[in-house]
Amino acid sequence: MPDVTISIGGRKFDVACQPGEEDFLHGAAGMLDREAQVLVGQTGRLTEAKMLLMAGLMLADRTVGSESQIDAMQQEIEDLKGQIQALQDTPPQEIRVPFIPDSVTQSMAELAARAEAMAQRLEDNVGAE
Repeated sequence: MPDVTISIGGRKFDVACQPGEEDFLHGAAGMLDREAQVLVGQTGRLTEAKMLLMAGLMLADRTVGSESQIDAMQQEIEDLKGQIQALQDTPPQEIRVPFIPDSVTQSMAELAARAEAMAQRLEDNVGAE
């Protein structure tokens, strides 16, 4: 088992860990040290036990808050999955495209031609004056 020296609140500790877990241990010790540094900065010198206890409690408080957020997010994910499934289970809605009968199309074309002819006659009359 490797021995690792970590620093928490300005104090050194020798800790044994499993091979390959050294980086994890340094990361965890870094988190605990950041909390301990806040305590030492606010209150000055603390006993080792009190410093570690308070820093651990501060981290535990953050962990509980994070777990609550994770639970809420997991519930939201489950709700969204349910909504997605409901949408996937709903058959597609029929889309209706309006149909214009040929007779109406022909009538509109005739009206357009007549309107164009009338417009042309008006232009011719205005141009003749």
